[in-house]
Amino acid sequence: MRRIMVVLLVAIFLSAQQTAVAQCSLCTKTAQQLGHKPAKGLNTGIIYLMFAPFMIMGVVGYKWYRNNRT
Repeated sequence: MRRIMVVLLVAIFLSAQQTAVAQCSLCTKTAQQLGHKPAKGLNTGIIYLMFAPFMIMGVVGYKWYRNNRT
């Protein structure tokens, strides 16, 4: 069971490496004014900031799963 979860987790991380354009309307407008290279950096920063909440949810979910399995 543990191997399956590790393989699934690795597969999710590998499939999430696509370029994401995750910006609000204000960030999009700013990125258009900055140019291509700074806009790419802005997208990378948004993805980086998004990583922490997902890691926290993953750790809490794992601990909850580990404590409640029978």
